[in-house]
Amino acid sequence: MKTLDDLIAEGVQGRHVLVRADLNVPLDGDKITDDGRIRAFLPTARRLTEAGARVVVTAHLGRPKGEPDPKF
Repeated sequence: MKTLDDLIAEGVQGRHVLVRADLNVPLDGDKITDDGRIRAFLPTARRLTEAGARVVVTAHLGRPKGEPDPKF
């Protein structure tokens, strides 16, 4: 498996880099109660952008509840 160092060494200048990050944080209503996962992700995003990458981040919030919707 390639590491972040491998990816940067191959060159990311001007390339789009898709990053799937686990940014699922605990909430109290609409307020984030622990932003640790977001803070832990920032060095990765910074390294990529400093190397010239255009970073696209994907994440999700929470777990699905109830029955699956057949249209999806």
